[in-house]
Amino acid sequence: MSFNLPVTQKPDLDSPEHIAAFVETFYGYLLNDEQLAPIFTDVAGIDIREHFPRIQSYWEKLLLGQNNYHRHTMNIHRQLNNKQNLSISDFDRWLAHFVNAVNTGFSGPKAEQAKRIAATIASNMRKSLNAGS
Repeated sequence: MSFNLPVTQKPDLDSPEHIAAFVETFYGYLLNDEQLAPIFTDVAGIDIREHFPRIQSYWEKLLLGQNNYHRHTMNIHRQLNNKQNLSISDFDRWLAHFVNAVNTGFSGPKAEQAKRIAATIASNMRKSLNAGS
């Protein structure tokens, strides 16, 4: 006797709702990372509930073509880097958490695109900020 159980497909990052769920998962990882959490909470002093909609808007712009994010991310990170030098390890950890958050809950063309974009962002930030070891 064989049973055909339904295969549960992970959602793609193809809607604001899915991107919001991703951001929650991703920042859950970041804020539980002993190395990265203090950068967000102590150095940057971000209010997570205020930060989530901004990050969600950023990824909606990159993945869905929406035009509701108008901040200059490199300048924001330059200011942060002036407060505390960001290291290669910081960017590597950020990217690992990003990829893990995508792989854990999402699948599809937009999810793959998000991982490629995140890798490019991490690389560009490392180079632009002259991140040390």
